[in-house]
Amino acid sequence: MKVLIILKQFLQDIKKQKLRTFLTTFGIVWGTVATVTLVAFGEGLYKHTQKQFHGLGDRLVIVWPGTTAKPYKGMPRGRRIRFHDEDIDLLKSEIPEMTVASTEYSSRAAITYGRKTMSQRIAAVFPEFAIARNIIPEPGGRFLNGIDFEYRKRVIFLGNNVRNDLFGKGVNPVGKYVTLAGAPFLVIGVLKEKLQNSSYNGRDSYRVFIPASTFKTMFTRRYPDNLVYQVEDPTRSSEVEKKLYKVLGRKYQFDPEDKEALGVWDTNESEKQWKPFFEGFKIFLAIIGVFTLIVGGIGTANIMYVVVKERTKEIGIKMALGATRAHIMSQIIAESLMIAAIGGFVGFLIAKLFVAGFPLLKLGEYVGNPVISIDAVLVAVGVIGSIGLIAGIFPARRASKLNPVEALRL
Repeated sequence: MKVLIILKQFLQDIKKQKLRTFLTTFGIVWGTVATVTLVAFGEGLYKHTQKQFHGLGDRLVIVWPGTTAKPYKGMPRGRRIRFHDEDIDLLKSEIPEMTVASTEYSSRAAITYGRKTMSQRIAAVFPEFAIARNIIPEPGGRFLNGIDFEYRKRVIFLGNNVRNDLFGKGVNPVGKYVTLAGAPFLVIGVLKEKLQNSSYNGRDSYRVFIPASTFKTMFTRRYPDNLVYQVEDPTRSSEVEKKLYKVLGRKYQFDPEDKEALGVWDTNESEKQWKPFFEGFKIFLAIIGVFTLIVGGIGTANIMYVVVKERTKEIGIKMALGATRAHIMSQIIAESLMIAAIGGFVGFLIAKLFVAGFPLLKLGEYVGNPVISIDAVLVAVGVIGSIGLIAGIFPARRASKLNPVEALRL
């Protein structure tokens, strides 16, 4: 019953102050839209950047052979380290935290289809390379497998841009033959287009992939250029790196503390470094939105002061009939919370519609598509509730302290 009385009084106040109530509610609406959308853009940009970064590989570490910088067990410094394919089995057996690993050979060669010839970068790898590097084939094709590697098959997996240049965009070349370095190769798959903002031998979309065993037969190469591996738990990547130096140091006779012996790019550490930036960026955007909400809250407080002033005589009558201060305060605060709740609800709906329609602008490729996270919703709800409460408390206290006799005279 009390709730109905408060609601009825709230509707009467709206009728009396239509324009003022609308402008106040609009302030809350605008503040909610600003808070939710700004945080959503920050989250969307973070996810977009993360997706681009993971285009290189998920939980990935790339290792290059280096040159020793320290003498070790009577051997001089300046010795060149060379990897072997057998290192993969050794590392996986000694370091169980490595989920997948592959050596990688790199070169360039002419690739021809029909009358089209182009110089192309080759990556000769193990089948597990696709897992470590997030290489996903388009439907109807596949990546290299164990049989290709074991029998040194002349099969080739094309980057999507290589396919576009040789065959035309959208054409499925699986089952056709191309000539690579003068030898025929069967196309077994095409890379599914992916976002990738970092690389070490060029973007995957502009490379072709063949079995490492086939490559060694054709190009008489003994030593891979680098190796890649994926860790099970990215938080333990530093521990895995120490074990890597220890295992390879024992095999190739170099000091495990010699950081020049191997060149290591741990993408997990790189991700740790830029993640705090985006967290801070999202907080900054949220603060801007919150300040906008505070401005709306000031408007709410002002209209509640007007309500108290216009209802002074009514409040005096209620207090004369026995209404307590708590009753008077609860009514004013409840009305303030209603204004905040209505403005917040409408603002959230507008923000939701904007976020849902943003992909139609096709700008996600540059800034990512905004994502309304649970954090943004909780921040908005918490701020709106606090603003509604604070905006109502001070006018409510003023109303509860009125002297019934003096109130009735006004």
